[in-house]
This record gives sequence, C-alpha cells and structure tokens, in this order.
Amino acid sequence: MNRTVLAALAGITCAGSAAPALAAPAVALDSAVFVERVTPKAGRMLEPASELNRGDRVVYVVRWYKMGGDGGFVVTNPLPRSVYYQGSANGDEQVSIDGGRTWGKLNALRVGDRIATPEDVTHVRWQVDPRTASRGQGRIAYSAIVR
Repeated sequence: MNRTVLAALAGITCAGSAAPALAAPAVALDSAVFVERVTPKAGRMLEPASELNRGDRVVYVVRWYKMGGDGGFVVTNPLPRSVYYQGSANGDEQVSIDGGRTWGKLNALRVGDRIATPEDVTHVRWQVDPRTASRGQGRIAYSAIVR
C-alpha cells in the first residue's frame, strides 16, 4: 500500500493589503492537517494526519491571528503535489492553476481548450477583508484528496 507522509502546510504566506499610509497588518499563521475517516459506528470524523493513503480526503485548517497593523490581508497556500484540491469551507477562495501567476474561481479558469478541474489547482488564496481582520483571529479550511 502506498503511504505518503504529508507535511503540515509548509509554504503558507500572508501579505498585507493596507493602504500605504497605514501600517501593514502583522499576521501569525498556524496550520493543521486532518484526515477524514468514515466508520460505521462514528460516521465521519477527522483525526490528525500523519500517514496518508492514496484516495484519503484531507482537511487543512489554517488559523490566523492578527498581531497588529491596519487593514485586511491575503493568505496564500501552495498545494503539495501529492494532493489535489476539492473545495473550501466557505467558498470565497480564489485558485491558481499556473503556480500563482493568475487567480480566479475554478469554474472560470481554463487549461488550453478545457475548463480547469480540481486536479489542475496549484495554489489557493483567501482575501481577509479589514472588517473580518479586525476580529483579531479566524480560521480558513479546505479539503483535498491524496493522489
């Protein structure tokens, strides 16, 4: 059986989007990877991921903590090649299929003459608006399937 050990979201970046006259937000990120298991007794449950098998559904949870500054910010996550994207918990993400050069909704992106599929996604990003950022902390979650 093919087993892959998946590192917890290495490479997540955060960029401020404040106006030039304001201090850019300082944001700390914390992440965790869970695997979804389905059992007859417990139904669907998440457990911390350590070893994964092809076909496993994983859930990535990124927590952000605003440490200061003004305005909103962007959280960008490159996807490991060992998984393909499934979807975000709230659906307000943008994806890239070209290594982060261009962004959009998955159903609006094209690879050659076809519509992009979840397997084409290389990066996911979320814009955290100033109002949401003012709460001081939040969570972003999305799922993927192990290739």
